[in-house]
Amino acid sequence: MANARTTKDMWGSRNGQDTFVQELPGDKSLVDDNYESNKRLLELGYHVEFRREMSFFGVLGMSFCAIGILTGMSSAFQTGLFSGGPLGLFWGWNICSLFMLFIALSLAEICSAYPTMGGLYFWVCKMKPDMPALGFCTGWIYTIAMVLTGTSGNLSVALYIASLIEIGQQITLSRVEITAIAWGINLISGLLNTIGTKAIGRMSSFNVWWTVGGTFVLVITLLVKAPEKNSAAFVFTDYENFTGWTSEGFVVLLGFLQAVYTLEGCETAAQVAEEARRAEFLAPVAVVGSIVGSWIIGLAYMLALLFSVQSIARVQATSYAIPIAQLYFDAVGKRLSLMCIVVIGLAQFMAAATAFTASSRLFYALARDNALPFKRQFMFLNRFQAPFLGVWLSVFIGCVISCAYIGSIIAFNAILSSAAISVMLGYLQPIVIRVFWPSAMKERGPFHLGKWSHAINIASFAFTVFICVLFILPTAHPVNQSNMNYAIVSVGGIFLIVGFTWLLWGRHRFSGPVHTNPDFAAKHEAPPSQIEKASTA
Repeated sequence: MANARTTKDMWGSRNGQDTFVQELPGDKSLVDDNYESNKRLLELGYHVEFRREMSFFGVLGMSFCAIGILTGMSSAFQTGLFSGGPLGLFWGWNICSLFMLFIALSLAEICSAYPTMGGLYFWVCKMKPDMPALGFCTGWIYTIAMVLTGTSGNLSVALYIASLIEIGQQITLSRVEITAIAWGINLISGLLNTIGTKAIGRMSSFNVWWTVGGTFVLVITLLVKAPEKNSAAFVFTDYENFTGWTSEGFVVLLGFLQAVYTLEGCETAAQVAEEARRAEFLAPVAVVGSIVGSWIIGLAYMLALLFSVQSIARVQATSYAIPIAQLYFDAVGKRLSLMCIVVIGLAQFMAAATAFTASSRLFYALARDNALPFKRQFMFLNRFQAPFLGVWLSVFIGCVISCAYIGSIIAFNAILSSAAISVMLGYLQPIVIRVFWPSAMKERGPFHLGKWSHAINIASFAFTVFICVLFILPTAHPVNQSNMNYAIVSVGGIFLIVGFTWLLWGRHRFSGPVHTNPDFAAKHEAPPSQIEKASTA
């Protein structure tokens, strides 16, 4: 049990004064759960700045919410449907889920050893302190990816709303109107994140049940109301090709992108590790559990869609803002399709909101370590314990990028495709270190892979490289100006931004994590410049 002495030790001191710890009267469980997590955070060199208010379901919900199994599957379903058809969707989903589980296991092992805000970025810095440029670039690329992911999600919410209006009122919205709705959704996401950890944690917990319950409702609705059910032979063996490519193997591989896009986000639990109870164990369990749960739920949902789709050609030629709306309209009719789209759209909103949660925490972590200008402003926490500037910078960037949708859907899709690639590149950095410098991770947390660690890391590395290459290949043939995959251009733009930022700012000011716990810095004989107080928070 934590007594007065251990509570003081657990939280450390700031400027000679004990840091206040909030304890529920008569309830010692909160302090007990937090003791080891806070102790580990101090050992890693950081003061405890956030209250640990997230339960396991809150942390699991963060990753589950970020993956957004209903939303990712629905928004990207047409990608696999037109590239390989049911055959590619079914087998691609299971193959990709297995390898994404390997990636989750690799990341969870590192998360258990280093349960701090910053996630991938901090892990790279901690394991390769002699290569600060690698940690800096990882942090910036992954932060940009999270902002773009939130932007993509909020535009998808706008597209679902537009589809509701098209089905319900037979009114087709313009791209300007859809963009205006996306702006509103961005602002609502910002307001929700401004309220802070409790609101996001409760929403994430709610999202777990909403996704499970919503999947059950959608599956039953599709299987009961679809006028014609497809055969098992169609679901497991039918091949479709709307890409123009003649190689069946390559077309099926293109369908893999749907599964990978859907399953990205498991690492989001690490972004709130400093706000979670028993983070060194529960955060990695949430990383892995979110993939396992998404694999199962996604498979059930996919099979229901495949058994119920009435015409792939009609989905391909739809005039609705998002193609999945056509599938539902054909299968269950007008009224029930409206209900189903509402279920998916709300799940999409919660997923997008958690992406801004992750990006705001990443801005905080980068600023804390001098990897970002305006350090004091980015580390400011409002009375709800939310990093205010990081939240609203994410919203602002999201609104600006959304404007690209007005001018060119192709340009906007290229920007958002780069988000998916950037996430995978973010995964790649710590996994590369674990493969080629296995001794770099000197500590081991309570969640570890034992003798299977190296083999799983190698499999994760190979799959991540393969997917990053696949993401930039042309998805249609013959390739022309209107169907070119411009993701390589937008990814190149991100690399240029990050590279110039390193040359102009990072290499002069960033040398790795800045320790806000003076006791840690003194013990490790860090130079005085690396010992910083956390008074900005």
